[in-house]
Amino acid sequence: MKAGGRLEALLERGEFVVTAEVGPPKGASSKGIRSHAALLKDFVDAINITDNQTAIVRLCSLAGALHVLAEGAEPVMQITCRDRNRIAIQSDVLGAASLGIKNILCLTGDHQSFGNHPGARNVFDLDSIQLISMLKGMRDEKRFQCGEEMKVEPRIFIGAAENPFADPLEFRAVRLAKKVAAGADFIQTQGIFDLERFHRFMEAVREAGLHKRVAILAGVIPAKSFGAMKYMSTVPGMSIPRALLDRMKAAEKPEEEGVNICVELIRELRKVEGVRGVHIMAVAWESIVPTIVERAGLLPRPQAALPA
Repeated sequence: MKAGGRLEALLERGEFVVTAEVGPPKGASSKGIRSHAALLKDFVDAINITDNQTAIVRLCSLAGALHVLAEGAEPVMQITCRDRNRIAIQSDVLGAASLGIKNILCLTGDHQSFGNHPGARNVFDLDSIQLISMLKGMRDEKRFQCGEEMKVEPRIFIGAAENPFADPLEFRAVRLAKKVAAGADFIQTQGIFDLERFHRFMEAVREAGLHKRVAILAGVIPAKSFGAMKYMSTVPGMSIPRALLDRMKAAEKPEEEGVNICVELIRELRKVEGVRGVHIMAVAWESIVPTIVERAGLLPRPQAALPA
């Protein structure tokens, strides 16, 4: 095993895994993130902690991951390339590994102009593919990016993100292949609403044999309202069929309908060859995750025998 964590163990055993996502607070309190971790730990196999998502200042993902660990759950610590150079990133990875964090998700990061400090200078010393490669070298070759050897390597399970819907569609599997070649162990996708386009993406993935080389977790997003779904449909790289938008618009109880759609999508995604799990992104609606997991037939969660 690469890191010896729960997520890795379950995927190696062939289990259909479930992960969720928690955004750290815009403040120094640990209360919210710990309560979310306590709520989710029996319903998911790992919890992503975002890294200043949408370029808005929040509690750092390293601290958030430690709070998740303290509640008895397994974190997936996200790292973006926007705010740190390769020196700082390698230092953070060593620190995270030394504190027992097993999973790291590599992201390029949203441009700072989208956040609350648009005048900030970005870094982008690396992109996500280079970041994956650097972490793999640290883990497997016990070398820093500069080539210098290290005495104790970080034992980490390396993740990456992929968007099956960004244009041009025919190059999405090619980009995924680059991340797999760089060393990604698992992939979490953008939120899926358009099953037809996702099937096309997975066909290309299977033709390239990538589904046998990396664990793909399909992303789902429960929408609370028609307005929320309509807004998501305008986000670059998102694809939401008109039928789903009309269904949400006509719903008497939009939140309930949003959950219904999410559960239906999970049931369909479980049938797709090459999908090894789901990643539930309930943005600011973490309390709905247990309901979704239960209704989708994903309970009880399997237990993993971990190294002592």
